[in-house]
Amino acid sequence: MRKKSDGDRSTSLHDVTIVDVADEAGVSYATVSRVINNKDHVSPEKRERVLRAMAQLGYVANLQARSLAGGSSHVVGLLVNYLSSSYTIEIMRGIDEVLQTHHYDLVLYTTHTRKTKESAYVARLTRHLADGLLLILPQETTSYLDALRQRRFPHVLVDYLSDGAYAPSVATTNFQGAYDAMNYLLELDHRRIGFITGGRETGCAQQRLEGYQAALKDHGLPYDPQLVYYGKFLQPQGYQGAQTLLNLADPPTAIFASNDSMAFGVMEAARERGLHLPEDLSILGFDDIPQAAQVHPPLTTVHQPLNKMGQRAAELLLDYMADPLAPIERIELPTDLIIRQSCQRRSER
Repeated sequence: MRKKSDGDRSTSLHDVTIVDVADEAGVSYATVSRVINNKDHVSPEKRERVLRAMAQLGYVANLQARSLAGGSSHVVGLLVNYLSSSYTIEIMRGIDEVLQTHHYDLVLYTTHTRKTKESAYVARLTRHLADGLLLILPQETTSYLDALRQRRFPHVLVDYLSDGAYAPSVATTNFQGAYDAMNYLLELDHRRIGFITGGRETGCAQQRLEGYQAALKDHGLPYDPQLVYYGKFLQPQGYQGAQTLLNLADPPTAIFASNDSMAFGVMEAARERGLHLPEDLSILGFDDIPQAAQVHPPLTTVHQPLNKMGQRAAELLLDYMADPLAPIERIELPTDLIIRQSCQRRSER
């Protein structure tokens, strides 16, 4: 193919092809392909020439075409519910650290907890756009997990309770974390402990509720459904949950929120009522996001290694991308109770 003249280059950038880049750089189109796909066996000098030619010609790689041609898009898809949560940001930070090291780009979609969006975005990403898929706290896995399994499309679920045998996932010891938190409050002589759950469709929320219930049972205390408010992991629901629990005829002396964001909402509601923390109400969270140590009083919470969760999820996905037939693995990382100043012994009130 002839080399394009300057006049030719004034046409649409979509007219620039891999062969044009090869002509401009004075290399074979196979070399250009290796550079685009971040493959080895290209000298630094040739790689620099190819990159310079791409910039000069305004070449934009068509990721979908590259994948359809049997190559790698070198892109990983990531689905999250919200970007406003520090929980999500910390996990994403760990994912990005690993993918950057391996020269993968990230395509991000936010679902805002809309199940139809989640399914649609999964379909879009797996149709030759991405080489693998990460889902943080997925909501509607039943609509697409079977298809991903049958196609052996590399995917990893983050912070999701699965059957283990079928869904690759990275999570933490949610049950044990909640149990430890409840045990701590019970050791502080609290007997009426309110609990604000996360979204009931998420596995981690289910496990934390089960940990709450198990701790009550092991201490010989009855489970009172009135003390449980069903939330969605968002701060306004922590606020509303606290209002509901504190309006009970016999209100709780402590409230355990299923994540830190909701615990902040509990703090807000308590202060509006003129309650002093922790003298009038003990509050405990889950996640240990950076803000937990900065609020007043500093929040006692269950630490999840969020950055590490992201790193391990990205590493596991890269393993599946290298070998889609690898055995399914479910990784569970430990949690730790971080004691700060938001809880107090009940007898000291």
